[in-house]
Amino acid sequence: MSNPELPHTLYPSSHPGPSNPSPSPHQLPQNDLRNLRNKVALVTGGGSGIGRATAIVLAERGAAVVVADINAEAAKEVAADLAARGLEAVSVAADVSDEEQIRRMTATAVTAYGGLDILHNNAALLSPDVLARDRSITEIDGELFARVLRVNVLGYTLSAKHAIPHMLARGGGVIVNTSSAAGIQAELVRPMYGTSKAAILGLTRSIATQYGKQGIRAVGVAPGVVLTPALSDNLSPEQQLGLTRHTLTPRVGTPEDIAYLVAFLASDEAGYITGTTISVDGGFTSHFATYCEELTAAELASVETRIVPPPAAAEGPLTQPAVR
Repeated sequence: MSNPELPHTLYPSSHPGPSNPSPSPHQLPQNDLRNLRNKVALVTGGGSGIGRATAIVLAERGAAVVVADINAEAAKEVAADLAARGLEAVSVAADVSDEEQIRRMTATAVTAYGGLDILHNNAALLSPDVLARDRSITEIDGELFARVLRVNVLGYTLSAKHAIPHMLARGGGVIVNTSSAAGIQAELVRPMYGTSKAAILGLTRSIATQYGKQGIRAVGVAPGVVLTPALSDNLSPEQQLGLTRHTLTPRVGTPEDIAYLVAFLASDEAGYITGTTISVDGGFTSHFATYCEELTAAELASVETRIVPPPAAAEGPLTQPAVR
């Protein structure tokens, strides 16, 4: 006997449910690169790097985009470039450590485009002076750590706080939070940054759990090494190649790698994905430390000597040697 239908009230009219089922895969538009038409997106940290790439891809997919950044000129430049291409975009200066500025940032989207469907929480405190002081637990400055948390965690939380009511008014929405590989696996440095990014994993689950039945999805993306223009300008070709020692791909990531995933997660095609964080790191977090450049050839040889040989009675070689 089939299960009774869930109450229709669990499913806003604009989202799939028993009376409005998700289309089967063959009903979805094939290669529809304008699948975010009629959506309004807000991207924090949209003036450079991953945020800039995401704003561009979302606009190219048909969304009206609000580019928010603490650097007003950078945000304005991205929005102007998009508008010059005939795409919908406006900019707003916003420091996400200030709730009043977050409120105004969100209001900009509603005033300009009538609502809000997509929030990409991406702004983070990554200034060189902060990273230079983020070395070890015993050297943590309490005031600096509070500043990191205020931007990287509270900023995301308050941006979601002000976005969710507008999403509910439109029957649902999507919040994509940028975490980091550093929030999944620890590093020998950057404990403040890593801790702040680990908190985003929990925030994503909380939003998804509290508002999922009202049509709001929350998903995290966890980039690994991403070769932004700023990073590229400060690394030699040899240093850039060295970064691939930590990946399982022949290259490191680009901002566009993250942007394409965000655009997919923001679309209806990803309607059954929520409450999780997806790694976009070229396999960086999927393997043991044997790929770390600190592991010398001598250490690798030592590991090889610990491979357990097949039992004498076994026939044929082991398909995969066991390592103790």
